[in-house]
Amino acid sequence: MRGRVQGVAFRHYTALAAAEQQVSGWVMNLPDGGVKACFEGEGEQVRAMVEWCRKGPDLARVEELIEERGEYTGEFTGFDIRYSHE
Repeated sequence: MRGRVQGVAFRHYTALAAAEQQVSGWVMNLPDGGVKACFEGEGEQVRAMVEWCRKGPDLARVEELIEERGEYTGEFTGFDIRYSHE
């Protein structure tokens, strides 16, 4: 996600929304000011998370969301806030 997505608790609220939707994965800030997330779970819940990310929390302003789809791997057991980039 790009826009005003850092400094607005985007990661925190993403983790809360992921718990509500019962999806696993992670979210992290990027060095360029963006936020990157990975969601894994049932299709409907993952789609709900992507839609949530299009808006984000109240103070955020999402200007761009790039969606990449992948195969379900079962890699994640919970949802994490990551504190360093890949």
